[in-house]
Amino acid sequence: MTDRLDVNRRMVLAGAAAVAATSAARAADTPAAPDLSGKSVLITGASSGFGRLSALHFARSGANVIASMRNLKKGRRPEAAELLDIASAEKLTLNIVEIDVTRDAEVRSGVAQAETIAGGALDVLLNNAGIGGAGPVELYDHAEAMRHFDVNLFGYQRMARAVLPRMRAKGQGLLAQVSSQLGRVVLPNVGVYCSTKFAVEAMFEAMAYELAPIGVDVTIIQPGGYPTRIWENGARYLDDLLASADAERKAAYDGHLKLAQGFFGGGGSTDPMDVPRAIADVIALPPGKRPLRRPVHPNTGATDALNAAHAQVQASVMGRGAYKTWHDAVVD
Repeated sequence: MTDRLDVNRRMVLAGAAAVAATSAARAADTPAAPDLSGKSVLITGASSGFGRLSALHFARSGANVIASMRNLKKGRRPEAAELLDIASAEKLTLNIVEIDVTRDAEVRSGVAQAETIAGGALDVLLNNAGIGGAGPVELYDHAEAMRHFDVNLFGYQRMARAVLPRMRAKGQGLLAQVSSQLGRVVLPNVGVYCSTKFAVEAMFEAMAYELAPIGVDVTIIQPGGYPTRIWENGARYLDDLLASADAERKAAYDGHLKLAQGFFGGGGSTDPMDVPRAIADVIALPPGKRPLRRPVHPNTGATDALNAAHAQVQASVMGRGAYKTWHDAVVD
């Protein structure tokens, strides 16, 4: 039986103080992009946002990028055409495969295509595909709540299962997941989205311990708010949610809904390239030296503090006995 854990406000404040220098360092001038030559990277949700930016940034840094998106068979998506045109003009190694992360068959076939392009095991999977809606939790019927989990959580797990056999055989690889600061901090009106990201944090921390002995690293990326299409898409999801919700429930949350409708402010003036740059830095680290978590935003104080407090708790629980070797193999 473990000792009683002293998890309280002092731990969080101590964590914030301990990481203040880290937050300041991240605000310094951006260093040159690392060389990713020889790395094969499969990215989900590459039609826009962090996925698209990462595909181009990694390819420009020398990586063999396989960008994936949905619905390619329904016609040449303009997003796919644009990526391929840029790759051709800049002579980048960038291919596109079709993957809907909610469809098992597409995940299997898309990963198989990506591994063929890579010539074997992928070096990196970037789980990025996601959806984000707002609105009180009660307004989500089961199907809509499950849709968020199917994309944001189970889609990540499907992709990980598909790439792991060859990574395991090679004894090396990186699973990188785009989580969120809202996988640590809970706000009303985004409870379903927060829940999916909290679940990503739990599932992939567990996988980090499980996979470290075979040489596969796991990193959870925790972005704050950035101006990507998540805001535009989220406003559309909220409109759909309100259209399907009954009048009584909507009336009960009138004040919440006014706040929710103002939530999609566009991410401010932050630079969304912060995220692909941070992921590239993680990819470039030696195997076994990649961090379990990487917050990304000009203001990561709350996330850093919560991560630090969580790490102390995990060390108390896992830093002894049968789990110690697994815990110590993960870079926190």
